[in-house]
Amino acid sequence: MPPLLRLENVSKVFRYGFFGFKFKAVDDVKIVIEDRPMIFTIAGESGSGKSTLAKLILRIYRPEYGKILFRDRNIYEIDDKEFRKYIQPIMQDPYASFNPMQRPIRYLRETLVNVAEVNDEKEVENLMDQTLAYVGLNPIEVKEKYQHEFSGGELQRLSIARVLLANPKIVIADEPVSMLDASIRMNIINLFKKIKDDLGITFIYITHDLATAYYMSDEIAIMFRGTVVEYGRSRSVLSNPLHPYTQALQESLPEPDTKKKRRWMEKKVRLGEYVEEEEFVVKGCKYVFRCPYAMTKCKITPPPYINMNGVEVRCWLYAEGDG
Repeated sequence: MPPLLRLENVSKVFRYGFFGFKFKAVDDVKIVIEDRPMIFTIAGESGSGKSTLAKLILRIYRPEYGKILFRDRNIYEIDDKEFRKYIQPIMQDPYASFNPMQRPIRYLRETLVNVAEVNDEKEVENLMDQTLAYVGLNPIEVKEKYQHEFSGGELQRLSIARVLLANPKIVIADEPVSMLDASIRMNIINLFKKIKDDLGITFIYITHDLATAYYMSDEIAIMFRGTVVEYGRSRSVLSNPLHPYTQALQESLPEPDTKKKRRWMEKKVRLGEYVEEEEFVVKGCKYVFRCPYAMTKCKITPPPYINMNGVEVRCWLYAEGDG
């Protein structure tokens, strides 16, 4: 069985400013997502390229180099109507997902008719009611309201309901809880896990929050300056990080123990000390300017993907004969 999604040496080039330098916002990314229900997280700090990668998979952008394959089919060779049945997005801002001049229920109905191709009006209403109830909303109340009458959490549930009505194989959720109140974030995250288990849908979850990533992920990819530096089973990557950047990310999480607070603050500062342009255009490892283990070759030659007990890591520390 072919992988559900495979990215082969995918790169996306942007220009920084009108006359600025060109850089690879996504640089030589290789990822394989097997064809089984899972939550695959793409994590990293701001500027890591994770949202750009999501937009490449959604065909909002097109890569300059490499291929993105859905079950061994180039996604750009799939027509738009068919593609919408396979991959659907949930965006960060729930208020931007619906036209404030229209009732959100209209978008759910259009998804059923235009994407799922359900034409019987009674069946459309039944499917909408069932799906709204599944995501925790009252169908009767939803149908009469406009966007401004919903909370952010309710709108995000509506976005999830719309996606489910398309019956996709993959849902790309780009920072889906970052704009929601902390009290309802876990409800949405648990809903994703329930959907994965009940409906067999794979989520690609984009986040900068390692805590939620650890809680919900089956597999994870850590990105830095457009490159995937480490990916594999979530518990393996986050419990025993191999790449120095993954280690720094983990150690930069706030530490409630006052004895360890000084170490956390020092690590937090070190994470923030960088020259962005140099990190994007360096020929070798993007993390070389911050890495405490940097070698001469790190600045010159990009490290290959190296398999370490099922975890793929891009670091010369783990190359045979190095370290």
